[in-house]
Amino acid sequence: MSEQRRPWVIGHRGASGYRPEHTRGAYELAFALGADAVEPDIVATRDGVLVVRHENEISGTTDVAAHPEFADRRATKRIDGQTLTGWFTEDFTWDELATLRARERLPEVRPASATFDGRFPILRLAELVRMVEEASVRHGRPIGLVAEIKHATHFESVGLPLDELAAPVLAGFGGPLVVESFEETVLGLLRQRGLDARYVYLLEAEGVAADLVARLGASAPDYDAQLTDDGLADLASRVDGISVDKRRLLRPDVRAGAVLVDRAHRAGLEVFTWTLRPENRFLTKPFRVGAGPREWGDWRGEFTEVLATGVDGVFADHPDLALAARDGD
Repeated sequence: MSEQRRPWVIGHRGASGYRPEHTRGAYELAFALGADAVEPDIVATRDGVLVVRHENEISGTTDVAAHPEFADRRATKRIDGQTLTGWFTEDFTWDELATLRARERLPEVRPASATFDGRFPILRLAELVRMVEEASVRHGRPIGLVAEIKHATHFESVGLPLDELAAPVLAGFGGPLVVESFEETVLGLLRQRGLDARYVYLLEAEGVAADLVARLGASAPDYDAQLTDDGLADLASRVDGISVDKRRLLRPDVRAGAVLVDRAHRAGLEVFTWTLRPENRFLTKPFRVGAGPREWGDWRGEFTEVLATGVDGVFADHPDLALAARDGD
């Protein structure tokens, strides 16, 4: 594989296999391990501050439940078709969220990461933008930012339009910028605001996009329809790339994945995939080794098969492992 054709290795929520996700520790480690880019998930506070959290429901990734002063904020909400109970970022001001500390989301699988529980506060998007720029200088290479806009339809419904809030923060970033979302609508709104970025549409292994359901109801096309040749050509008129669940590249076998990647490339779209993880719990069945879900299976075998499909980028919780598979180390 030539240097210019090497796919990006993107630190998924930082180096989230080694440190609690979306923390300064996770991002700094991703930079040090050589990630080409890092991926923050973006949600908003009640006062319109953008923070990096995988979800707006934060009981699994922070110590919010241990704060009695926030007990009355626990709520049940319907988010993108799912009923969730917990604590939600849009019910807190930034000053309140700043009192919380991050926790490992998967302590039963990643107990070593859980030893860092309580060490790191929540990061604002603006802080991370500065961190990536400073790391690019410090490490002597451009490090990209792959910013995922989360639950845009929901945040719009509560008066927090993420396109309006994110555009000025991301416009200040001085490195390679990709903006992605499971909701194509917000990508179009950001493009209309003149944000100079590559726009990538995320597609699950199955189902329908939340914004399409909100707009079209039962007539909304599902992800499978959007990945036909006609669907890809339609997407290519509005976005620069797609990002798919890795299962779409590995079932029924890697040849089908390579065909999907090739069809997308012929339509003029880049292709990314998520998420490469070494533990048996996350590996597809042929690559599981041993009995325990936290044990590392044949991660190199799976990662190598994914990369062989010709993708332009992979998201990895352990960026050093993905780099080793990519570079043959």
